[in-house]
Amino acid sequence: MSRLEGKFAFITGAASGIGLACAKRFSAEGATIFGADVNKPSDEDWDAVTTNAPRSIFTLLDVTDEDAVKTSTELALTSLGRIDILVNSAGVAGVGSATDLDTQEFQRVLDINLKGSFLTSKHLIPSMVEQRGGSIVNLSSVFGLMGSDNNLSYCVSKGGVLQLTTSLSVDYAWANVRSNALCPGLIETPLTEIVKQIEPLHKEFVSWHLSGRPGQPEEVASAALFLASDEASFITGQALAVDGGLSTGRRLFPAPSL
Repeated sequence: MSRLEGKFAFITGAASGIGLACAKRFSAEGATIFGADVNKPSDEDWDAVTTNAPRSIFTLLDVTDEDAVKTSTELALTSLGRIDILVNSAGVAGVGSATDLDTQEFQRVLDINLKGSFLTSKHLIPSMVEQRGGSIVNLSSVFGLMGSDNNLSYCVSKGGVLQLTTSLSVDYAWANVRSNALCPGLIETPLTEIVKQIEPLHKEFVSWHLSGRPGQPEEVASAALFLASDEASFITGQALAVDGGLSTGRRLFPAPSL
C-alpha cells in the first residue's frame, strides 16, 4: 500500500524546486495535491502530479496575502474535503548584513519565508484539529540552525520557521496535529541557481558538505514524505537536517579517496 494513500496535501511553492518535488513524490505515494505558488508549474511537471492523482489542483497564491491564503485554503477544503498534510515550501533567498540590508527587503524575506508559513498554518490547523489529525512540514534551512555571512534576512526567517514549528507542535499535539521542520543544505533548485553561477562560491559551499556534493530536491522530498506519513506518528516539534553533513562538522584533513 502507498504511504500516503487517501491523504490530501496542501503544498506551497509547488511550481518548482523542493515544493514541486514534494508534489510529485506525494502524489506517487497516493496523495491528492493542492499545489500553490506565485508562479505556474510547467504543464509537463504538473502532468506528472495529476497522472498519479487526477483530482489534484493547482492555484496561484501569494502566501503573504492573508485574504488570498484564506481563500485558497477554503477552496482546498471545499474541493478535496479535507487536508491531512501541509508542506510550507514557498521561500526566497536574501542577501545582506544588518548595516547594508534595506529594511523593506528584510521584511519581504520574512513575509514570504516566515509569515507565509504562519498564515497557511493558521488557516488549515482548525480543520486538522477538528478531524483530530494532521502533519505540518515546514521548510527551514541549515541557516536556521547556524549563521552565514551576508545572509541576515534569510537566516532570521529560517530560524523563525524553526520556532514556529516547535510552537505549533506544543499548541496542537493534543489534537494529533504534528509539526516538524526540514533544514536542507545546498539543494540544486532554481532558488540556488545564482550560487552555481559564481563558481568559486559554489565550490566553497559544496565543500562544506561532508557528502562532497549538493543535494537534489527529490532527496528533501523523501524526508518530507517520511515526516508527513503515519510512519512519523510519534515525531513532532523536530528539525531534521537534510544537508549532506554540513551541520555535523568540518574535516581538518582531506577525506580518503575511494
